[in-house]
Amino acid sequence: MEYTLKVKWGDTDAAGIVFYPNFYKWMDEATHEFFSAIGYPTDDLFREHIALPLLEAHCEFKKALEFNARVNIQTTIVLIKEKVFTLSHQFYCEEQLVAKGYEVRAWVSTANGKPKAVAIPEQVTLKLHQQEEGEKNDK
Repeated sequence: MEYTLKVKWGDTDAAGIVFYPNFYKWMDEATHEFFSAIGYPTDDLFREHIALPLLEAHCEFKKALEFNARVNIQTTIVLIKEKVFTLSHQFYCEEQLVAKGYEVRAWVSTANGKPKAVAIPEQVTLKLHQQEEGEKNDK
């Protein structure tokens, strides 16, 4: 799945390059876009008392990005467990890898007021595996 954005002035620091926390914000945005693309928009999940909290995140920076740069984020599922999954995010600018990272998230029910990790539903797991296989076949 691909998500494209344009670096805004407010995304940069005093040196004129993207302030690093923005990469984490963009990984989060790409995750929401990813779930919409596979038919499970996170706002719908939220109304159904399902959340996808972040358990771990990491980003490795390869090249600085500046104001007005067009960034393409390629998001893929790399690991699916019973209640937890990992997404990989690769950031490209003009076809050059500028950063890469990952997020580990859980499938959580908030129905009883207290968040509790629950098994990812079979139909969602199937969609995630289909996306994973599609990405492997594209390579």
